[in-house]
Amino acid sequence: MPVYNVMEEVVQAVLQQYEKELHLTCNCDRCKDDIMAIALNEIKPRYIVNSELSPFIRAAHVADRQGATNILSTVVKAARIVSASPRCENAKKE
Repeated sequence: MPVYNVMEEVVQAVLQQYEKELHLTCNCDRCKDDIMAIALNEIKPRYIVNSELSPFIRAAHVADRQGATNILSTVVKAARIVSASPRCENAKKE
């Protein structure tokens, strides 16, 4: 397994869990990827080289209420940025 940032899984899970509450102007993969990229640039990465450690790191962030709140807040901020100015083909059609 190459080096992997477990926070990608965490951010993706938060984005999926709160997708309806985020009121995104577009739900396409490009916009979701933009949200993830913006959020991941704000969150401290957690790199692993052993995939067996991934569940432990994810669980630690879920158990840490402040950490989970910070991640959600970062995803909300990223979603607002992307929703205000989407770069996808759907936005270009309007």
